[in-house]
Amino acid sequence: MRVVIVGQGYVGLPLAVRAARAGHSVVGFDVDDERIKRLAAGESYVDDVSSADLRELVDLGTFQPSADPRSCAGFDIAVIAVPTPLREGTPDLKYIEESARTLARYLRPGATVALESTTYPGTTTDLVAPLLEEGSGLVAGDDFHLGYSPERIDPGNREWTLETTPKVVSGINPASLEHVDAFYSSVVAKTVRVSDCKVAELAKLLENTFRHVNIALVNELAVFAHDLGIDVWEAIDAASSKPFGYLRFVPGPGVGGHCLPIDPSYLSWRVQRTLGQSFRFVELANDINNHMPDYVVRRLVAALNTQRKAVNGSTVLLLGLAYKKNSGDARESPARRVASLLLDMGADVRAADPHVVEDAQVDRRVTRVSLTATELAEADAVVLLADHDVFDLDLVAEHAAYVLDTRRRLTGPNVETI
Repeated sequence: MRVVIVGQGYVGLPLAVRAARAGHSVVGFDVDDERIKRLAAGESYVDDVSSADLRELVDLGTFQPSADPRSCAGFDIAVIAVPTPLREGTPDLKYIEESARTLARYLRPGATVALESTTYPGTTTDLVAPLLEEGSGLVAGDDFHLGYSPERIDPGNREWTLETTPKVVSGINPASLEHVDAFYSSVVAKTVRVSDCKVAELAKLLENTFRHVNIALVNELAVFAHDLGIDVWEAIDAASSKPFGYLRFVPGPGVGGHCLPIDPSYLSWRVQRTLGQSFRFVELANDINNHMPDYVVRRLVAALNTQRKAVNGSTVLLLGLAYKKNSGDARESPARRVASLLLDMGADVRAADPHVVEDAQVDRRVTRVSLTATELAEADAVVLLADHDVFDLDLVAEHAAYVLDTRRRLTGPNVETI
């Protein structure tokens, strides 16, 4: 099939590459000219896609990066995989709207459109369908097929990849479901059909809200356990020995990426807007997780005080700018908030993270360094925020005067965990 993937970010690019590998003729469309130039040169900026694989597909012509809307013409299936940010607590769907209007110009009878962007229930039927119909003169469900299949990309996860993770699929009617399922069945090992697009949209939000709430629970528990003089990590280990009725979640410096800081708020917004009620679990989880970077800084300030040092003038080395282990994704990363707070307090903030290479994701005031014995020894404090496998943690334990470990990867007299 001729496939168009709109949006070539952390979701769209891996899907485009996988679809090309599966034998489809794929156009990777994105309005970012610089991004398209990099892709055309075979340069990947996404962890889950190697530049070698990308270059091979570009050379073969099975994957065509393009910023020209006319390249969308003639598609059999188009997938919308664009960002859905929050603006002052309100969902911003302008990228979905722009994508739908672009595709509508080239929509033809029998073609299929699938939305992957995370959003509130009802977006596919109430927003995307009317835009496609208005721009094409065709009728959704009768003249063309439309469905929703939430992305489940976990950057850096080598076990559960795009291909091996079950894919939820839905359609606005049975025929649409068949066509949406047929495409995704060609690129993933297993699909999971649901009866309605709203069910699929809610399923995605449920997955992320579940994680968000449980992470908030252990984050708040970690704060209180520390004040009570209890090792929360040992308690979590003990609870994890129960073979039923318990799922392990661990504390950290906060949450990042698109999923947890943003997606549950889509559900909260929809409930408030439609039902006039507050989704209290989401709002409470937001409050707890959003303030974890502040707690990390408070713990660091207290640790420096015990050494008779002020934050102002101290050198603080942050290990990991990404929001998660072995990823280069720094979107909404708690490290950004930690760095900003320390910089505003007068600290000399240095950071090591070989995975995060885009300067736009890092505060310009942060000095980028490599993890070396010298950098460790010169720092008044080291904060482990993302425990990348590439980090030599033995080196950290040996040369750092003090370490605040937010991931419980280090031990020793010079180490504290949150």
